[in-house]
Amino acid sequence: MAELTLDTLVIGFGKAGKTIAMARGAAGDRVAIIEQDPAMYGGTCINIACVPTKTLLFEAGRSRFEDARDRRNGFIAQLNAANTAMVDQQDVMIIDGRAELLDAHRVRVTGGDDELTITADTIIINTGSTPNMPDVPGVDSPRVVDFVQAQQFPARPDHLVIVGAGPIGLEFATMYAKFGARVTLLDAGERLLPDFDADIAAAVEAQLRAQGVTIVHDARADRFTDRQDGITVHFGDDVVTADHALVAIGRSPATAGLGAEAAGLTLGDGGAIVVDEHCHTGLGHVYAAGDVNGGPQYTYVSYDDHRVILSHRWGDGSRTTAGRLVQSTTFTDPPLSTVGPGEDEARRIVEGRGHTLDVRASDIADIAIMPRPKIVRQPAGRAKILVDREADRIVGATLYCVDSQELINFVTLAMRHGIPASAVGSGIYTHPSSTEVFNALLA
Repeated sequence: MAELTLDTLVIGFGKAGKTIAMARGAAGDRVAIIEQDPAMYGGTCINIACVPTKTLLFEAGRSRFEDARDRRNGFIAQLNAANTAMVDQQDVMIIDGRAELLDAHRVRVTGGDDELTITADTIIINTGSTPNMPDVPGVDSPRVVDFVQAQQFPARPDHLVIVGAGPIGLEFATMYAKFGARVTLLDAGERLLPDFDADIAAAVEAQLRAQGVTIVHDARADRFTDRQDGITVHFGDDVVTADHALVAIGRSPATAGLGAEAAGLTLGDGGAIVVDEHCHTGLGHVYAAGDVNGGPQYTYVSYDDHRVILSHRWGDGSRTTAGRLVQSTTFTDPPLSTVGPGEDEARRIVEGRGHTLDVRASDIADIAIMPRPKIVRQPAGRAKILVDREADRIVGATLYCVDSQELINFVTLAMRHGIPASAVGSGIYTHPSSTEVFNALLA
């Protein structure tokens, strides 16, 4: 068996891993990245998730699905190649194969009949996550797909059933409705978006229905049956038949076959590798970053994990994940973005301080000083900002409007650095711009 000795070894070509690899390569370390699939060079975000799906979402309503898919594929091939070149420039080796942890310093890599044992001072696990599939009859039908396969249909389906109404389900429902497909969304809950305030959830559901999406609540798929020209999804006593069924019920940390527990790591909920506030596993110099450590499944969180790890392993250890405030966006149309607690939890927190919660909310169409949504023909949505009146601080916000994926970063920055709500509200913003929502709600 061949052997290799390194300073730093990264398992998985994800956001945190590749960034650490390049940083340590530039610092003079002998570094390698193990990746089991060359099609994933660069990680989940650029190859199968954030970037390709947003490319399709942008093209939906502007192009035929088939043309949009081809553009997506060409663009992603360029990004994949660019990521390969970036790590090459830092003298980082890329090793194709599957990794299995042996202990705190050794990893076995297999590729076909070949085996390689790598010894490294530092190991970064950045294997990401994989789609969940229900354990029900018929789920192995070729017409039952995950979100990756749903980007590569030979032709746009006439009718797509989506099982699951989380962020992925809502994004694909929006996308395929805009491509002109008939979309049926099966939501297992009593109402859409149970973690959001009821007024926000109602606004999102109304907009999806206006875009042609059929939404069925209390619908949990329990069986799939192939038909000659489609797939039937069974949920309780009801059925719906479509060309394909997309299962979008979340993703779980990718630790299967990694040998994590045998090597001495602890696995938590859903198979996530348990880490501390430094993303450290407690075993030697072994760290876990991104989806695999059970944190929020966003590429920007993985990017911050890389900064935490660099700080702990090679810096002063001052950067941690403790108290990290993380915003999120679900890419419906308009996008739905949020940070901090919803109204009920915010009220409990603020009143617990003996303060008053101000709820600053409005439908987007009613905000006269914010014309941009009407200019771009998307006046739907609702904005809600929660303010501790006495402290003059933003406690949380949900923005369901044009450009909210940008606006929420501004709000998060204000919350993170204690910028007064009144200062945000009295800002001078360009016109017409979506940032004028802050003048409207916080002045």
